[in-house]
Amino acid sequence: MNNTWLIVNLLVTSITLSYSPSDLVADEAPTVPNIIFCMTDDQGWGDTGYNGHPHLKTPHLDQMSREGITFTRFYSAAAMCSPTRGSCYTGRNPYRFGVTHAMRGRLEEKEIAITSVLKKKGYTTGHFGKWHLGTLSKKKGDQRRWGPFSQKPVRYYCPPWERDVDVCFVTESKVPTWDPLIDPGAIKKKNKKKGEDPAKGKPYGNEYFVGPGKTESENTRGDDSRVIMDRALPFIQKAVKDKKPFLAFIWFHTPHSPVIGGEKYRKMYSEHPEHVQHYYACLTAMDEQVGRLRGELKRLGVSQNTMLWFCSDNGPARQGSPRHVGSTKGLSGFKLSILEGGIRVPGLLVWPEKIKTPKTITAPCVTSDYFPTVMDVLNIPLATDRTYDGISLLPLITGKQVNRGSPIGFLNKHGNESVWMEDRYKLIITKKKKMLFDIQKDRNEKNNLLTQSPEVTQRMQAELLKWKKEVMGELKETEKQ
Repeated sequence: MNNTWLIVNLLVTSITLSYSPSDLVADEAPTVPNIIFCMTDDQGWGDTGYNGHPHLKTPHLDQMSREGITFTRFYSAAAMCSPTRGSCYTGRNPYRFGVTHAMRGRLEEKEIAITSVLKKKGYTTGHFGKWHLGTLSKKKGDQRRWGPFSQKPVRYYCPPWERDVDVCFVTESKVPTWDPLIDPGAIKKKNKKKGEDPAKGKPYGNEYFVGPGKTESENTRGDDSRVIMDRALPFIQKAVKDKKPFLAFIWFHTPHSPVIGGEKYRKMYSEHPEHVQHYYACLTAMDEQVGRLRGELKRLGVSQNTMLWFCSDNGPARQGSPRHVGSTKGLSGFKLSILEGGIRVPGLLVWPEKIKTPKTITAPCVTSDYFPTVMDVLNIPLATDRTYDGISLLPLITGKQVNRGSPIGFLNKHGNESVWMEDRYKLIITKKKKMLFDIQKDRNEKNNLLTQSPEVTQRMQAELLKWKKEVMGELKETEKQ
């Protein structure tokens, strides 16, 4: 009878971990970790206090760094937003399923989303903030979707509620970082001192969706990060009350343009020019919400068994606005570039139950690693009918290994630029040139070793071209649909 009870209980919970009968209590949820993925939009590698920014205040991110794991070489899977976000959900390079640019493509049905896997394993799932993985309405795409994609809202319809997200509060793309539903006016490069025109109540043009055809505009004034967290926390509270493990994506719009800081936060940087105040202010306001999240997890008694990840979707922007003053801390390149400044981003993890002391991981890691890592933690095998570009970071997290050992491939500008990243070397191939850097010693990419290390170049190039051919082949199949 006891064995029968055990089998039934395991089938009901559908959690692929091993328990003894004494571990299983009928009225308690299994002790699998809760998982939260926080992501900012265009935050540079140098845009944190713990990475040495001379002015920016990020006390809560700094505390995460002091308590958990700091990844010194954490990479976004792409040099821009949508592709990176697709990698988080799938563990695969986004070119495999057609998300090659901002607002281009969607999270295709053929892809296995992390939300779908965990929902089947008893998790409740939520997504809050920026979505950027498809249109949210079949009638029209976001007005900022470009090219033919703006004209095909049905083809690119892919809201989170159709990808096994139980609760959502999402925009299709960007919104202002303060008063997110109100158009702040244009920022002109020649108007650096005055900045944006005062908001006049005109709608910005984007909306927060909570379900099919349902939008929400209540409680959307003030800091956008606070607006987002106001929806994420009730989701977490309910999951804890229902004794269900939860997976939450909290994707802040900060510090993407339109960059607007609230007066309270701008006063913290009153010694700086106005356009700089706005950038620092919205990041400090976002950091405050990270602290608020951590405080609530502790209050609910679930902080110990919650994996809380933090990163940015790409490097800092340096185009279109005087308020784009993000820092790479000397790394070459910015957003849209596959140089280090475009893809190396802040990376943090706190998980008190498993990470007892702070540590630094210097091996290269990437957003595509999120999916395989979670699958490894939950002892869920990866599907064998597809290629995963990410790997499990669990051996690095637990200290069982120091190096990554598996290369990371990057594609940019429709495949015209590519990167093959190893623990030590980084090979870059564009239409015009090739570059090889010892990235461990030369993080600023100043010394091209192409002629000095021909054997390394030839080996890495062969591996890169083989990988690229495979990925671009999948892209072509997706684009035929």
